[in-house]
Amino acid sequence: MSFIDEQVTLSGPLRRASLKSSGGEEADTADAILIERSLREPQQFGGVFDRHWSSIHAFCTSRAGAVGEDIAADVFRLAFDRRRRYDPRLGGARSWLYGIATNLLRHHFRSAQRGDRAGRRALALAECETSEQPIDRLEAQLLGPRLAAALEALAPLDREALLLLAWAELDYREIARALDVPVGTVRSRIHRARARVRTHITQGGAKDA
Repeated sequence: MSFIDEQVTLSGPLRRASLKSSGGEEADTADAILIERSLREPQQFGGVFDRHWSSIHAFCTSRAGAVGEDIAADVFRLAFDRRRRYDPRLGGARSWLYGIATNLLRHHFRSAQRGDRAGRRALALAECETSEQPIDRLEAQLLGPRLAAALEALAPLDREALLLLAWAELDYREIARALDVPVGTVRSRIHRARARVRTHITQGGAKDA
């Protein structure tokens, strides 16, 4: 894999900053059982929190810095309030929670007037140490700002799809559920986002040379 491809897929050091929730059919079933039980016994929802907090927290703080912790907490607060709307036929709670997180982050960035958004995201990315293998400082200094600028240049909907794939490690079907769009739309957005990030990084590398 080339340097550019590694940056576009975020599969190098940046990917280690994300944490995965428990996956698979067993996790889907466990989430559905916990949420169904929580309708009668609200404390049962704590099991959903325990299963998914670390990954939702990592996703939110990687994108929004310190504010992301409050956003992550709001994800579970809203999920609890909306748990009657949860449809177990769509799979586990993972994509549902990431969908709520994505909407909250979208609202946060729309309402916050920040001229230095790209810089803040690069800093949050460079300082994220939520995984067992933190980003190497030198790698973060060399790669973080350029990648953050490339992500900032994307259309918001394309960026959301790419980040759910790369940081949250959702598959295309889960991303479709999270964003409430067809899988074909997800494929198009990610293909377009990868192409634009690759072009941005290539052009940036040429300017730096």
